[in-house]
Order: sequence, then C-alpha cells, then structure tokens
Amino acid sequence: MHAPKKKRARKTAGAVLSVGLNDRVALEAQADGSLAANIDGYPVDLGQFSPAAIKRAKALRTGLPLPSFGSGKALRQEITTLVRRLARRGLVEYRLLRANKELVVIEPQVADYWPQAAKLGAGDRIVLSRFAYLRRRGNEIVLESPRAPALFRICDQAIAGLLAELSTPQRIASLKQPRGFPGLELLALLADCQILFALGAKDGDGLRPNEGDEHLVLWDFHDLIFHSRSTEGRQANPLGGVYPYAGLIAPRPAVRPSWPGEKIELGELAALAQPASPFTTLLRERHSIRDFDEENPITLGELAQFLDATARVLSRWESPLDFDGGGPIIAYTSRPYPSAGSAYELELYLAVGTCAGLPRGFYHYDAAAHALVPIEVGARQLQAMLGAAQFALDAAGPPQVLITVAARFGRLSWKYSAIAYSLILKNVGALYQTFYLMATEMELGGCAVGTGNIDLFARMTGLPFHVEGSVGQFVLGRGTTSQAAS
Repeated sequence: MHAPKKKRARKTAGAVLSVGLNDRVALEAQADGSLAANIDGYPVDLGQFSPAAIKRAKALRTGLPLPSFGSGKALRQEITTLVRRLARRGLVEYRLLRANKELVVIEPQVADYWPQAAKLGAGDRIVLSRFAYLRRRGNEIVLESPRAPALFRICDQAIAGLLAELSTPQRIASLKQPRGFPGLELLALLADCQILFALGAKDGDGLRPNEGDEHLVLWDFHDLIFHSRSTEGRQANPLGGVYPYAGLIAPRPAVRPSWPGEKIELGELAALAQPASPFTTLLRERHSIRDFDEENPITLGELAQFLDATARVLSRWESPLDFDGGGPIIAYTSRPYPSAGSAYELELYLAVGTCAGLPRGFYHYDAAAHALVPIEVGARQLQAMLGAAQFALDAAGPPQVLITVAARFGRLSWKYSAIAYSLILKNVGALYQTFYLMATEMELGGCAVGTGNIDLFARMTGLPFHVEGSVGQFVLGRGTTSQAAS
C-alpha cells in the first residue's frame, strides 16, 4: 500500500504595487523631445526624455509596476526620474493588486509621498491608529488619517472587515488565518502611513498613550483632522475660493433679511452721542491691503514698533493649579491681544522679502526678548512661502513681510478638552484684528491670508506639524499710494 500523498499548501501570490497618473493628468510629448503634464488644461514641463522613455511613459495611464520600469538600466533611470517628478507634484497614484484584482488605490496627500513598506513580522502586534477613519466619498470608501501622507481607496470589502478587527491589538500571524486576508504588503504600507502601528513589548492595550510622542497624546481626534484638512500641505482636496456650489445653490445675501416686528431705530441716538473717538475712526479706516510699494518698503524700525505694540510679552507670573491642595505651577504671560485662558500659545515667524535694514530671510520673533532670531532655510523654501501668499491674495507682487502665526498646540490642549483647536483659531482672529488696527494706525498695509502650507512650515522649522504648526498668516508692508488712499 502506498501512503497518501500530502497536499501541498497553496502559496498565496504576492501583491504588486504599481504607479500611474491620476485622472486629472495627461502626458504630452513636445516637439523638442520634452514631456509635459497637462493638468486641467494647464501644462507643467517635466524635462527632456529619450524617445524610448516617452514611449514607455504612455503605460503610466494604466500603471507601471514598481520598481521595474523597463528592460534597460538607462530606461529604468529615466522613468524613475519622470515618476519622481510627477510624484513631487502630486500627479500620480499607486495601486496594490493581487492576481490582477485591485485591493487599494493609494492617493498621495503630501506632494513628495513615495510608498514605503514598514518592517513587520508575523509575531508583531498591530492596532489601528486612533486618528484613522473610514468614510464614504462619493461612491467610494476611503481610509485616511491626518497623520498619513496618503489616503487609501478601499477596493476589496474584506479589508473593511480587517480594519474592524484592528480596533484591538492583533498579532499578524492570527490575521493570516481567515480567508480573504489582504496580505502583509498592505499592512506594511498602512504602517508606513501611520494608519496602523506596531505595539512594543511593554505596550498594553494600544490606547492613546501607546501611539506617538507626548505631543500627539494631547491632540483630540477632531482637532487634528480640522488642522490638517483646513490647510495646505497635508491634503489634496480643492482648497480656497473655488466656488464649489456656484451651479447648484444661489449665492447668499450680503445682509440677512430682517426679522418681522417693529424696529427700534438707533441712528438718532448715535448722532446725539459724543463725536467719534480716534479709536472709532481707526476701526472704520481699517481695510485689507494686498499690494505694496517696492520702492519704499517697510523699515526695521517700523517692524519693531509694530511687533512691540501687537505681540510683545508685557508681564509674567505663575499660579499653582489647585487639585485638592496639590498641582503643578503654571507660568503665564500677558500680551497686547486677548488669549483664551491666558495661554498665549501663538508664536510669530517672519518671512522677510523686502525690509529696509533687515536682510531677506526667515525669522522667529522672541516675544519675551523683543528680538528677531534668524532661522536658516533654503532660498527656494523662502520663495515658495512668499510666492504662495502672493498667489493666495491674488496680489501684483510678493509681500514685503509675511507673518506666519504658529501655535504651540499642547499649551492649550493640556488644559482644554474638545475645544482646544477652536480656541486657537479664536485667538488667531483676535491677533489678526490687533494687527489690522496697528497697521492702520502706522499707515502701513496689512491683510490676513486665507491659506497656508503646514507641511512647508514644518520643513522650514524642523518642527513636527502636530507639535508647533502654522495656523494663520498675515502680510505686512507699506501699501501702494492708490491703496493707502482708498
């Protein structure tokens, strides 16, 4: 008798990661041998490439496997260069496939995102980040996190079930048992994006203290989403004045229709009051100025006066936090503008384009010492920050001084639960009004900027975006004659 043959375990095919153009992009070969990316009708030059590379690049419409881009070494290098240039501009997306079936589509949210696989082993315990969330977007399901440089469009429903299991720590070996396991490759990509994380030997339940540093512990879920999704730098959604509902909903009136009922007229009462004070006049003269006099820029002396009047530390004191007779000592300051809980968590960073007596560069304003401290940054980064503000304001030229208002987030979230980020934005509004009024008093021009790039600020300062990050920007300088008179 012959012993029955043992069945061989079926080996699961490995997943393949490919890169392709996103739906908004088309590649166009130019007559001079260069390639351009056409984005919604706007061309972007990508540089010179060989005929073979241009022919191979056509496959980016359907996708090219990573990291193999071609048969020859020179061709691979050319295509790698092309894909890197496209990736830096956020023009590609990545697909993870197994047996030609899409598992996920990875959409970069940070312009220079490049997929990496975190090192994971079968014995590792992993858990979903508390900042990760699954939501409907149109007719799709997407997985994202404010910490992640990319979001994942879910194409296989089995992945949703896996994510539900990862609400509690799981060993990877146990996840491999059920049918439909999407593979270690996907888990490694999710871990690289901090959508899930591996627990250390001493970590227990995977709750808030186990994830990230002490600064991250201080963030509430909704606050970090609000911070990352309402600014540029860490998300790829349309941002700013794009009028998304112009064809669907009529514009709302500038003045609310009156409530029914008899009105109590106030005009005559106001006329009987004392003549308008200088402060009332200042309030009414305040207006935004976006264009500046390049022949007669703001001076260092005027900048010093402006910062002294609006942001300098005026006094300091300490007070114990009384928790049944014991608690830490908390330090406080007072400054010219109001701040929730006297926290004064806001810091000022100045990108100086043109200021008489002050070299072009990037500076931190030390509010306690009333001094500017230079921070070494690249010329391209400085230009990118000034240029982005000019674009956001639709101004004729770059700002003379761009003030980035940054927040030390933990200063407020250490005390306030659920409302910390909203308080920060209210403090920014109070500071903006202080800036506006002082600029008007000094006959300077100023204007708040609606958007700012939190990722660029993080790269310029070296500060993680969740530790100290940009929450507002304000341009300052000497307005043009026509604007100053308006």
